Amino acid sequence: MSVYRMPPGSGWIEVVTGCMFSGKTEELIRRLVRAQIAKQDVLVFKPAVDIRYAREDVVTHSGRRLPCQPVAHASDMLRLVGEAQVVGVDEAQFFDHDLVDVCNRFADEGRRVIVAGLDQDFAGKPFEPMPQLLAVAEYITKNLAVCMVCGAPADRSQRLIAREDQVVLGSQETYEARCRMHWRPDAFDAEQEDLPLG
Repeated sequence: MSVYRMPPGSGWIEVVTGCMFSGKTEELIRRLVRAQIAKQDVLVFKPAVDIRYAREDVVTHSGRRLPCQPVAHASDMLRLVGEAQVVGVDEAQFFDHDLVDVCNRFADEGRRVIVAGLDQDFAGKPFEPMPQLLAVAEYITKNLAVCMVCGAPADRSQRLIAREDQVVLGSQETYEARCRMHWRPDAFDAEQEDLPLG
């Protein structure tokens, strides 16, 4: 991937999206570390609700990590951002709709904003506020995972437990990456409960 070059003082929004296990956080960390190597002031945020691996680190499924600032609401970022030139946001789908305005404001102030998050929920529906961020971003990267059934490119998150809530935190024990053919959004409907997920 090429390095984004824009006039000094101008900001922009980059969105890295895809399904579970597609490497979104890995790519976010990669870009942020490159910014640190370039001696830019970097600040990373994540939703305070995401404590799967660590409270104050952004962590990939493979264990790579970067310190971050957990916040309960997107608007909290405004008072914490300080002089950061590059702002990273992980698990964007867990934030409220204010995230779009916050990211736009940061970009308007001349900051580079890098956001990672799921574009679809377990039911295959757009996962707000990600669609709004995709609409205003200058750069979009959609990552694909590997289907855990057949090995094909995967862009869906298969929930493995019987929960209807849109937000259910989990990892390999709760979700699998699936291709279109093997994704089963209705796997836990009452009449479907006895059918295999494969």
